[in-house]
This record gives sequence, structure tokens and C-alpha cells, in this order.
Amino acid sequence: MAKPIILAVDDTPSNLVALEAVLDAQFELRFARSGAEAISSLQSQPDVAVILMDIQMPGMDGYEAASRIKKLPGCEDIPIVFVTAVYNEDPYVKKGYAAGGVDYFSKPFDPDLLRLKVGIYAAFRQRALVMRERDLVLKERERQIKETEELLQAGRKLSALLESLPVGVLIADVHGRIVQANEVVSRILKSGDQIKNDAYGVLLGWWDSGGQLLKNGGGPLARALHGGVCHNEVIQLRCVDGASKAVLASASPLLGLDGEIVGAVIVLQDVSGSKQIELELENRITRLVSLGVELQQSIRDEN
Repeated sequence: MAKPIILAVDDTPSNLVALEAVLDAQFELRFARSGAEAISSLQSQPDVAVILMDIQMPGMDGYEAASRIKKLPGCEDIPIVFVTAVYNEDPYVKKGYAAGGVDYFSKPFDPDLLRLKVGIYAAFRQRALVMRERDLVLKERERQIKETEELLQAGRKLSALLESLPVGVLIADVHGRIVQANEVVSRILKSGDQIKNDAYGVLLGWWDSGGQLLKNGGGPLARALHGGVCHNEVIQLRCVDGASKAVLASASPLLGLDGEIVGAVIVLQDVSGSKQIELELENRITRLVSLGVELQQSIRDEN
């Protein structure tokens, strides 16, 4: 098991040596010769269990160093123990607590008592870190569950929306495989349940025999997966019965949160019925015109 890490801050090298002699057997020691050096060390390595802080240091004293350390991300809960041979009167002790310290040792200190208290504070710190890690894991799990529920709800809404639309809608993944299609698509292709399995990509004529999406001949789907957009393009699709059908197709890429293409949506509208109506109407007009010509000729013949 790894030893708890103790950061000893003192501008006097002999004091650091003394602390190392007392604590080295039970703890891993890190050293800083000033408050600024301690702050720099904690900014890069905040995994410290306890800080032993001298008060009388040039430039930045221990009180100011402790106050700044408490404002560092991840360092708010590190126990700070002041160790000093000078400022041991009551007003200075209170100032130490106000700066964020949890204890106050006067030099010369009792080595056994220092080891005991540092061990207790280190245990508190490690327990707090374990609790924090557990809370983070629980929050992450809650977030994942919430996202899953939201995705399922969105999926249900999407399915309901697709089925309510009067046009055929296909949703493809980034590889071009259709992952969702509404009932109108089945009616357009006269495919029934066949549209719901992997083979129906062949029905669309957008895949080769090896199951690869045709980049050039793959129609609107292939272009959408490469960033293109098409609107009301007339294409020919094969139905299950072998018949060819004229369909209006519109397609556009689907983008993820990072802006990358994650799929495509294709909207199909069957126009073969209207074409058939136009053809029948044209035939009827032609027939009426022909009947009118025949009637006029018959009248002329009678006269």
C-alpha cells in the first residue's frame, strides 16, 4: 500500500531534515523551501495527504501560503499543520486556524505526537478522497442512466414521429446501413418485413454484392454520407416484386455534437401513382380527341 504523501514547507534545510527523520518511515516526504514553491508543487501534484507549514519564511509567510493553498482546485481539504518555534502565542495560533490550519505545533515538538497526529490527519484526508471518488462515480452513473433514459425517450418519440409522417423516412448510420425506417418505406417498396433486415439495402440498389456502399452509384445516401445534400431528386427504386418505381428522394447528413457526420436521413415520396394518373389522363385525352375526329368524319360521310 502506498504511503501517504506529506508536503513539508520550510526555508531552513535543517528543519526539513528533522521532519524527514521523524516521518520518513511511515510517510512519503516532499519538500518546498518557500510558500511559492509549495503552491507550485501542489498545482502540479495535489495528491498530498497533509501539509506541514513553517510560518516565518521570507517573501510569503506560512499564513499567506496556507490561505492561497486553500483556494487551489483539489487542495481545499488538505489538512495544514503549522510548525513554528517563534509564533506560538495564542493570537498567532488563532491566526493559523483562520488561515486554514487544523493544528499548531511548537518547536521543539514531540516526535511521537507529531507522527500520531499526522497519521490521523492523513487518514482523514484519504477517507475524504475515497468518499469524493465514490460520489463522483455515483454521479457519473446517475448521469449515464439519465442520458440512457433520455435517449430511449427520444428514440420512442422519433419512432412515433416517423410513423406519423406521410412520406417514407430512412435513417442510416455512418457506414450507410439503414438503422430505422417507417412503414411508408415498406409500402413504397412493397417489401413488408423484408425492409427491416440487413438485406433490404440491396433492394434500394445502393450496395454492391459485397455489401459495400456504392460511392458513385449509391444515390442520395452515398452523397449525404460524404456531406452532400439533395432535394426532390427523382430516382428509380426496385420493388420486391421486381417492378421499378419512380421516387422523389431528399437526403442530408446527420451531424454529431463534434460536427462529424454520424449518419444520414433520406426522405422518399412515391410519385409513381401521380405519374400513372398523368399517363391515364393523357391517354383519355388522346382517346377523346380520337373519338372527336372519328365523329366529325362520320358526319361528313353522312352528308
